[in-house]
Amino acid sequence: MSEKKHLYILWTNGDVEAAEKMVFMYGVNSLLKGWWEDVTIILWGGSTKLAAKNETVKDLISKALENGVHISACRACADMYGVVENLEDQGIEVIHWGEQMTHLLKNDEKLLTI
Repeated sequence: MSEKKHLYILWTNGDVEAAEKMVFMYGVNSLLKGWWEDVTIILWGGSTKLAAKNETVKDLISKALENGVHISACRACADMYGVVENLEDQGIEVIHWGEQMTHLLKNDEKLLTI
């Protein structure tokens, strides 16, 4: 069995402290310290709105992208909050995640949910 080397962090809440103290802290350090070869943070639900509106979170996103973290957002959620353009302007990929999430789960990928 091959070792999985890609971590997916599913971030679903609109809490700044969770973003600072877990999502981005662990996501960025995972790459910088070599714990994971690839890290993708997936914004879903309330995190899409927070990422578009909160300056602290925008700064965390910018630093994460600079350090090689891939960030992607659920298009359906971003559409509901009217923030697609804002997220894309920050360099965040905005796509439909339902089918891809199902694929991750069915293939036992490493998924951390916050």
